[in-house]
Amino acid sequence: MADPFNVLISSAGRRVGLLHTFREALQELRLKGRVLAGDVSDLSSAFHAADAGFLVPPCSSSEFVPTMIDLCARENVRLVVPTIDPELPVWAEHREAFLRSGTAVAISTPQVIRIGWDKCATHEWLRSNGFPTVRQVLPEDRETANLPFPLVVKPRTGSAAVGVRVVSDDVELKLAVRQPDVVIQEFAPGVEHTLDVFVDRSGTTRCAVPRMRIEVRAGEVSKAQTVRSEPMIDLASRICTALPGAYGVLTVQVFLEEDSGAMRVIEINPRFGGGFPLAWEAGARYPTWLIEDVLGRSPAVRTDWRDGLVMLRYDEAVFVDAGELRA
Repeated sequence: MADPFNVLISSAGRRVGLLHTFREALQELRLKGRVLAGDVSDLSSAFHAADAGFLVPPCSSSEFVPTMIDLCARENVRLVVPTIDPELPVWAEHREAFLRSGTAVAISTPQVIRIGWDKCATHEWLRSNGFPTVRQVLPEDRETANLPFPLVVKPRTGSAAVGVRVVSDDVELKLAVRQPDVVIQEFAPGVEHTLDVFVDRSGTTRCAVPRMRIEVRAGEVSKAQTVRSEPMIDLASRICTALPGAYGVLTVQVFLEEDSGAMRVIEINPRFGGGFPLAWEAGARYPTWLIEDVLGRSPAVRTDWRDGLVMLRYDEAVFVDAGELRA
């Protein structure tokens, strides 16, 4: 009898939707297995929605890697799916150690993680590789760059739109740049899209699904629509192919001017995006293809995903007896 194919969602938090997609993927492939959750706190909805939840040290702890290796070996975890930016460098650095222990990690190379994590590195890489992006400067270079208002001020490293501010004049700008280690970007015109991109183990970009952002709440998309835009699909595919070791699922943030068709890339995130369940529901079965890839099969990729599908997210609750919580 074959060993079960267990999947661990790391830093599971509120990623109940993502957890469900992996559960469905195992069913689609007729594999026996569980979808597990790891988190630093059991005050996590996905922790309790998973087949089993495990408390683990924070990724900044020296105990994180040995704890996770032991957990993966003990629970027969075949695939780990990281979900938050701060943990990505750790998983990328140690992915070979996990692979030697029999666990694949859905993570790109450390070089790709650095490009995505640091806004200056992202901007420089996009420019040097000829991809369209916005103008960006450090606060001390703003006057010489002569960037017009409105401007976007954001942390050089960070996620979920924390610390991002749109400023309209010098007074607002002076207040915004009091934050440490920020960058200033020109305001990108057009409509923002997130592209979910799947890259197989050979480094080949196999599928890209643009999601037009309709509404964002707390930095994460709450309403979105799939849009079959071949120019955006081509752009995101070329970016992920050019990255030095992309693997798994990445997101590329693009602003599209509908009248001119001009595109500007503002971010690359080498992980699942919070709105990925829309792409899954549209037919982009990335978790299924990831599992097939780990099993050494050729993923049965299809690109005929459903155009014009709208996602309207809402809050759900997970109910847990207080006596079961350690927090």
